[in-house]
Amino acid sequence: MTDRGSVCVATGMSRTGEVSLAALALLVLLGLNLRPFLTSVGPVLDLVRADIGLNFRAAAMLTTLPFVLMGLIAFIGIGVARRFGERQALAGALLLLMLGCASRAMVKDGAQLIAGAGIAGTGVALIQALIPGVAKRWFPERIAMVMGLYSAALVGGGALGSLASMWLHSYGGWRLGLSIWALPALAVLLLWLVCAPRTSPIATCGPAPVLTGSFFKNRRAWQLAAYFGFTNSGYSSLVAWLPSFYQQQNMGLQASGNLLAWLAMFQATAAFAMPMLARRSADRRGALWLTIALQAAGFAGFALAPNAAPWLWVALAGFGLGGFFSLSLIVSLDHLSGAQAAGALAAFVQGIGFLLASSAPWLIGWLRDSGASFITGWWLHVGVLAAMAVLTVKFAPATYRRSMQGV
Repeated sequence: MTDRGSVCVATGMSRTGEVSLAALALLVLLGLNLRPFLTSVGPVLDLVRADIGLNFRAAAMLTTLPFVLMGLIAFIGIGVARRFGERQALAGALLLLMLGCASRAMVKDGAQLIAGAGIAGTGVALIQALIPGVAKRWFPERIAMVMGLYSAALVGGGALGSLASMWLHSYGGWRLGLSIWALPALAVLLLWLVCAPRTSPIATCGPAPVLTGSFFKNRRAWQLAAYFGFTNSGYSSLVAWLPSFYQQQNMGLQASGNLLAWLAMFQATAAFAMPMLARRSADRRGALWLTIALQAAGFAGFALAPNAAPWLWVALAGFGLGGFFSLSLIVSLDHLSGAQAAGALAAFVQGIGFLLASSAPWLIGWLRDSGASFITGWWLHVGVLAAMAVLTVKFAPATYRRSMQGV
């Protein structure tokens, strides 16, 4: 065994077509790095706004721009991997994430801060576009468990970012709290270069590759994308504005930042637990309705009685958001049996979905600049969730094959 092999044990394919626990650990580490660059901003946002001069709409771009990029790059992510190779594409994405975070150590104005968010967001967008297909190809028999773990790691990283933000600010200012995340991104980049399994190139998976653009004329793909985007839009709104909302309710900086960490911890729990609870049934709709109802209860709590039980409202919204994120991706992957085709569908769903989700922070920022309150935005989310609960009826397993005819 080589030195490289001694570090990354058994990263090849098993008899079942699955790769090793080392590969699973890599997916989890990738997930942990995808949200701190977003969630570390919220707890110190008012300090950043005062220091470099940002209005609400400009501040919203720190969240909106990465989500827009997550949407746009989802359409080209598989093409990039096919052109340059999956290993190289993901390595480049991690490099962009690292550089975007590191640039925040030296920013002097809002334009530079937003540009750094765009660089990091580009890397995160490419990773998110590729991971569902990678997971289905590496772990075809355990996709629910693996996507649950990946989703839990993704939102768990969000908890770490929001928890550490104010603590790091007290030691070295908000620039330290926002730029420190370049270090774990660098560590995972090095691990990826050494340990990533050498599986078949993405271009050779299947008799003919299914392109992401193939789904533009498919009605079910649009339904899945709208479902993913509108129901997850609550996450982008809460990451952008939850600490500011509670700071206006006279909550302290650290306590309001801790709310984001509390949100992410419940997201992480649900992102893993809900797929495990739903794995014995091909019909995920019962679990999906539960996650939507929990979100609606949390947002209604923010609007009606924000100070009565803020930790409860955050827990409800977080559990609902985390469970929905992983379940909705699994439902997309369930529609097609081939890993490459399912990955392309998931990329389309995330592409349109993140574009839709990106509008929520900006919309709430526009409402605030126009004189409205955050509470108006919370009620808008409750209305959207009610519509998405109705759309859930469409996703019966018996309709999967028929809905994908012609793809």
